[in-house]
Amino acid sequence: MSEPLEREWRFYVEDMVGFCSKVLSYTQDLDASSFAGSGIHYDATLRNIELVGEAATHIPEKIRRAHPEIAWRKIIATRNRLIHGYLGIDNDVLWSIVQSDIPQLLEQLRILQSQGETSRLQPTGSSNT
Repeated sequence: MSEPLEREWRFYVEDMVGFCSKVLSYTQDLDASSFAGSGIHYDATLRNIELVGEAATHIPEKIRRAHPEIAWRKIIATRNRLIHGYLGIDNDVLWSIVQSDIPQLLEQLRILQSQGETSRLQPTGSSNT
């Protein structure tokens, strides 16, 4: 039985776009207070922010270095804080992420996709030569 093929990193970028889009969709008609008080919207948003960070961990370092405009380390660190519940979750900080960071990240990821970077750049050791 052969080993499963590794998933190409560009698909993780696509996943990140999808997760960011879900966050914005889930929160579009909410304000900070209703967001914090809405269990289902809050939980779904939190989970998708975690998934954004998880997908970011699969982006090769070479690609991250080529795109310093994307706050890769911050994205992954946020995922770790949320997943492990370090010091609890500050609703104001989470709302700020939803309102400021996610729209900016979504725009950056879409630019990355539209520039064709996901097909042009290959991580070191790629067999697609």
